[in-house]
Amino acid sequence: MNLLSLYPAKPVSQAAIEYSLDLTLKRGVENGYYGRSDTLFAVLAPFGVLTLIAEEKKDILNALALLGITLDSQEHLITQDYPLRIEPTLPHAFEVTNEAITLQSASTLNLNIIALAVSQSVGLEHYEKRLDTLFTKSRKIVESIHTFSINRRSHLMQFAKLLALTRHDMVSNLLLLDKPNILWDDAEAEVLYNRLAFVLELYDRHEIALSKLAQIKEDVLLVMDIINHKKSEFLEWIIIVLIGVEIVMGLIDFVR
Repeated sequence: MNLLSLYPAKPVSQAAIEYSLDLTLKRGVENGYYGRSDTLFAVLAPFGVLTLIAEEKKDILNALALLGITLDSQEHLITQDYPLRIEPTLPHAFEVTNEAITLQSASTLNLNIIALAVSQSVGLEHYEKRLDTLFTKSRKIVESIHTFSINRRSHLMQFAKLLALTRHDMVSNLLLLDKPNILWDDAEAEVLYNRLAFVLELYDRHEIALSKLAQIKEDVLLVMDIINHKKSEFLEWIIIVLIGVEIVMGLIDFVR
């Protein structure tokens, strides 16, 4: 079996999947949706990542074509694939390595758990790329401390707002801070998810991303403090000049 998880350049809706792939989507794990046909298993994560599982890779490519997604023509498309193997003679319920996922049987719950973990990995990569861009911008902001700009304060406020929204989206959308509710009632599913999270390094990558956000936030606060200090210093000099002018004018009036 083949698994492909991707972050579409344009969001794919539940209705579009049902209409294009002739599937009926049901509520799945963590507010996601899943649907199944004779040749395809589709999962739409609540944060917009689409995962397709099929015996033949061509079935996945055909499904993407029906959705208007072409892998070759979208260089910025974030994807991750994973081979799935079904071996009824496997001594354990599953086996997860960096190379493949092997299951005793392809149950709906197992496929949903696998799709959730891989889609979280793809979602993390999306935010990791966004953070790289923000990191570059924050460096430019720090480097431009000594240059004069009238709109710098408003630009910093907009950048700080973007940082806050990115952190909020990453924490709330990827669902990595809390264990999926379904795992509380199924020990085997919990072990499968935890193993996938370990292999995909979900928690380590999430912590690194949050630490990068914290570093960018510190850079912005540093620049804001410097700008505020410069503004206060400028106002102090204006007050000193005005006082000096008043003293001079008073002396002139006194001499007269």
